[in-house]
Order: sequence, then structure tokens, then C-alpha cells
Amino acid sequence: MPHSFDLHARAAGRFARVAASIVVLTAALPALAHHAFAAEFDASQPIDLKGTVTKVRWVNPHSWLYIDVKDASGAITNWGFEFGTPNSLAQKGLRKTDLPIGAEVRVQGYRAKNGGPYGYSVTLTLADGRTIQTGVAQDAGTR
Repeated sequence: MPHSFDLHARAAGRFARVAASIVVLTAALPALAHHAFAAEFDASQPIDLKGTVTKVRWVNPHSWLYIDVKDASGAITNWGFEFGTPNSLAQKGLRKTDLPIGAEVRVQGYRAKNGGPYGYSVTLTLADGRTIQTGVAQDAGTR
């Protein structure tokens, strides 16, 4: 029959392995729950566009802003921009009411990798001149 010391040592070893596993799995959850900027957007393609608000989606986990952008020939393209969460935007001073349909805005950020009219917004400048940080692309470098 094993000594009580051996039983305690084995139990302590099992507990340590289980605790270590929990720590590793818990640390990985944020990475699993949220995509990386680089998975969808291209840090080598910065964009700076002015346009008219056509739609705002104030939803989790990312809000979206859609604007009509007119090119040099006069053709209009509707662009969609990913923002941070509604809560993070509110903490930075941006409310959905700041973006009425028809408002003129400027968006600076990065273009989508798929080449479509989509991007990741880092800053938004409103018609009243306020500039608000709308996203943080941690793996995009600086803008």
C-alpha cells in the first residue's frame, strides 16, 4: 500500500497539471474569439477617403460605417468600414447620432485584403472637425 506522502505528491502533481492547462486555455481564448487585423486587412494599403454616410451598424463585436465615395470621374462606390465595439466608440466620444445619413465624413485606415470596397477604420473625422479613434489595429503597425 502506498504511503500517504506518495498519494499527496501524486494529487499535487495532478492539480498542478490541471491548473497549468486551465491557464494555457484561458490565455488562448481571446485569440480564438477574435480575428487578427492581418487576417482581413492589409497594413500595406492605407486609405484616406471622404464620403457621405449611407448606413451605420452599431453592433457587437464590431460596428460598421458605410459611406458613398465619389471618384475623380464622378462614379460613386459604397465603402464599408469596420469600427470597434459600440461601447469603445462611446468611451471615445462617438455616438450613433453623430453619424446621420447624409453626413460628410473622412475615414483613415486600411483596405481589405480581398480588394473590395471595405476597410478597417482607424480614425474618423466628422463634419464638425472632431477626429475620433474608431479602431486599434494592433498588428497593423502605426498610422
